[in-house]
Amino acid sequence: MPGGRPREFDLNLALDRALDVFWKRGFEAATLPELTAAMGINKPSLYAAFGNKEQLFRQTLERYVNGPAGFVKESMAQPTARAAIEVLLNGTISAATDPKHPGGCLVIQSALTCGEEAGVLKRELAAIRDRGFVLLLKRLESAKRAGELPPDADCADLARFFTTVVHGLAVQAAGGATRKQLQRVAALALKAWPA
Repeated sequence: MPGGRPREFDLNLALDRALDVFWKRGFEAATLPELTAAMGINKPSLYAAFGNKEQLFRQTLERYVNGPAGFVKESMAQPTARAAIEVLLNGTISAATDPKHPGGCLVIQSALTCGEEAGVLKRELAAIRDRGFVLLLKRLESAKRAGELPPDADCADLARFFTTVVHGLAVQAAGGATRKQLQRVAALALKAWPA
């Protein structure tokens, strides 16, 4: 028995376009007509290829984490913890102000705009942010054991501080702050590095 009609659109391109819509509008504000228009497909094609809107969002979120936000993993692989923080801050600034994408951070903006109806997604976005905090905390604890940080350094406080700065940079970028302005903020944040 022959299968259905073959897809007549580029799945990856459609996901990239959906990512841009969610990044600009957030999960709840992005409408199906906006998504299908941006993706160049109709609703039945969206449902057949991606499932519902929530499933599509999850796919674009994965694409975001491994694409524009891929610098997070790269930052943790740096030879020193301070270099990791520098790459994390600069990567955030670059991604959040890249003119090829909407400003800010998909994870932060979507979480800020999620209401009660999207509670499950809001918790998933919080879990992504928490994983970033834990990743940074582990990197700092490793640095402390290696003697890169003073013995009295509080790794949890440092991880929370730099996570907050990263999130703030993304919010500021979404609000129109320039790359140069954000780089000055990052330079100030680095002055908090324990001596």
